[in-house]
Amino acid sequence: MGFQINTNIGALKAYNALADLNAKAEKAQLRLATQKRINSVADDTSGFNVGKSLDQKVQLMQAAKGNVGSAKDMLATAESQLISIKDMLTQIRAKIADASNPAADKTAIANDIKAIGLEIDSAISTTKFNDTSLLMSGASGTGSGFTFQTGAASTDTLKVNYGQYIGGAATVAGGSATNVHADVATDLGAVIAVTDAASISALDIDDFESAIDNALGSIGNSVQRLNAKDDFLTSAIANSQASVSRLFDADMAMEQLNATKAAIGGQAATAMLAQLNMSPQQVLQLLNS
Repeated sequence: MGFQINTNIGALKAYNALADLNAKAEKAQLRLATQKRINSVADDTSGFNVGKSLDQKVQLMQAAKGNVGSAKDMLATAESQLISIKDMLTQIRAKIADASNPAADKTAIANDIKAIGLEIDSAISTTKFNDTSLLMSGASGTGSGFTFQTGAASTDTLKVNYGQYIGGAATVAGGSATNVHADVATDLGAVIAVTDAASISALDIDDFESAIDNALGSIGNSVQRLNAKDDFLTSAIANSQASVSRLFDADMAMEQLNATKAAIGGQAATAMLAQLNMSPQQVLQLLNS
């Protein structure tokens, strides 16, 4: 040990050690308070950048998962109405078969068919999802399809286009549905125009029913794809959140150990600093001898 009194080197070293221990204790206590390992970019620059990038992707995937859910709800609405229309077409076929009976009241049957046709026309023109027409084409309607973002990237999309079979630019004669496929408009217009036995026997709804079947098949295929994307997004979100957690979340048990160790070390360093501050007093013994 030297005998300098102007500069107490030992005390300065003890002071630096105490400051370092206090900084470690403060860092551990902050992590315990915030429950985060990274509280500033300086804590882990690369980890912060990677974690923020992953967190952004998680939010985008969560939004995409919401889009997938909305798409499935929309398709379920269209599917339900198309099945109802198909059932009504089956009723019309049954009425046509009834009309072949010589004893049947063909006028009453014609009125029944007409009523069913008008209900189908109404279903086509009024089926909507959040004010968006589902069975007629338009500026953003089924003729051009619906596009949903189903991933984190803006280019990760799925186009649903069941309406190519039923949407178009034709108008149903005698009905209210517009912008439907020409075959649909022709067959449905003929159903609404039924008035007598001759028009019943000449009624042909094959093209209309084929369009409904094709649309239902397209919806089924789209739902299968949406289910697959939903499963992937669920897994991807969980895995990405796990990665973000490893980067940002504090290990509470370890930080408690670090805080306790730093606190005890700080107490010891304070005691030693006090003793080292007193060591230059030994020089007084030389001066007083």
